[in-house]
Amino acid sequence: MEARTLIKDSSPGAIITAFGWVHEIRNLGGLTFLLLRDRSGILQVKFEKETISEEMLDLLNQLYRESVISVTGDIVSENRAPTGLELIPQSMDILSLSEPNLPMDPSGKVTSELSTRLDKRCIDLRRPEIKAIFEIRSEVQKSIRHCLNDIGCIEINTPKIVATGTEGGTDLFPIAYFGQEAFMNQSPQLFKQLVVGGGLERVFEIGPIFRAEEHNTPRHLNEATSIDFEAAFIDQTDAMNIAEDVILAAYDAVSKSCSEQLSLLKLPSPLPIKPKFPKITYDSAIDMINDSAELPDLLNWGDDLSTQSERILGSIVNSHYFITNWPSDAKPFYIQNQEDNPEISKGFDLMHPSMELVSGGQREHRYNNLVDSIENKGLNPKAFSFYVDMFRYGIPPHSGWGMGADRLVMSMLQIDNIREVVLFPRDRQRLSP
Repeated sequence: MEARTLIKDSSPGAIITAFGWVHEIRNLGGLTFLLLRDRSGILQVKFEKETISEEMLDLLNQLYRESVISVTGDIVSENRAPTGLELIPQSMDILSLSEPNLPMDPSGKVTSELSTRLDKRCIDLRRPEIKAIFEIRSEVQKSIRHCLNDIGCIEINTPKIVATGTEGGTDLFPIAYFGQEAFMNQSPQLFKQLVVGGGLERVFEIGPIFRAEEHNTPRHLNEATSIDFEAAFIDQTDAMNIAEDVILAAYDAVSKSCSEQLSLLKLPSPLPIKPKFPKITYDSAIDMINDSAELPDLLNWGDDLSTQSERILGSIVNSHYFITNWPSDAKPFYIQNQEDNPEISKGFDLMHPSMELVSGGQREHRYNNLVDSIENKGLNPKAFSFYVDMFRYGIPPHSGWGMGADRLVMSMLQIDNIREVVLFPRDRQRLSP
């Protein structure tokens, strides 16, 4: 193929070859305007019947919206064109013809249901505002990688096919694995702890997790992307500070690098966020929710927070915030308990006003305490022998967290349904595409 010029790099007086999709065709008799779209923008191409060849006219008459073409020609200034520039074609090639009847309107002028859009995601992504979501998501993940690399972390990859779940339970996807019992991993938790204990000390992973939960809500999926961090020789307070730094870095990077995308989504730049996330104890959270008198029944100590409870608390705090000092029974076996009160854990959650984003805490690194914790949860330590046995050989104190990448983007962009920020979401009803 000829050397390509992105539409955004066009300038008057240049001869370019542009590749892209036919966004729109307007035939005015002797004059036809074609809007060509690539990942960088839209360029108007002007075809004058009297000046183009019969061959080019024949090609032009074959085109429907969303056909893929290349056009070579001169760039000229034209104030009436959408971008102030116009391409006068010398030659054109059809690379892929589209059928005339599209399953949905990629311009967005005719709206489609979310289910239709997800079924035809390839076409849905051609809408500028949808593309903007995933450009922002990419920037979020890039900024988080930079932030964690800057504090000495290395990126790791852990198995997604495992012999046992992170916490046991029924929310596991069983799979056939050469005659053995195996599952899709719920979390990289156990593996990242082992890697930290192995001497890498500070690690992170951005990858998929799988939960066979029955939830069918706008903020749950059965396959999600988790951002996981773990580090030796830090406590839960250090881990909270790093989680806050990561989120602030993501907001800052998007505000600085994605102003055009934010404008398409009708969001301000910079994105509003308040630093110094408040830390609220679990006890205080229960009191604040109960005092609001918005729930039909009062919460008791030890209760988990429902979606409604989280929203009540979020509306009171009106900021990202931490919930600390959770009851030990509400946290997994690998979360360490407080020495002076074993009923209280060293676990925390980081909340957006509308939902939970992060769960973490200081881990139990002492072998005997870890075995006791597993048994107290009604689990068998032998089922976790690959993990537990390593704690006999010098595992340092360590802390970490898991952050929902999908929820982070969803809450950042004020989107109501998590499926909007995932390219090909997996839930109870959706296995394809």
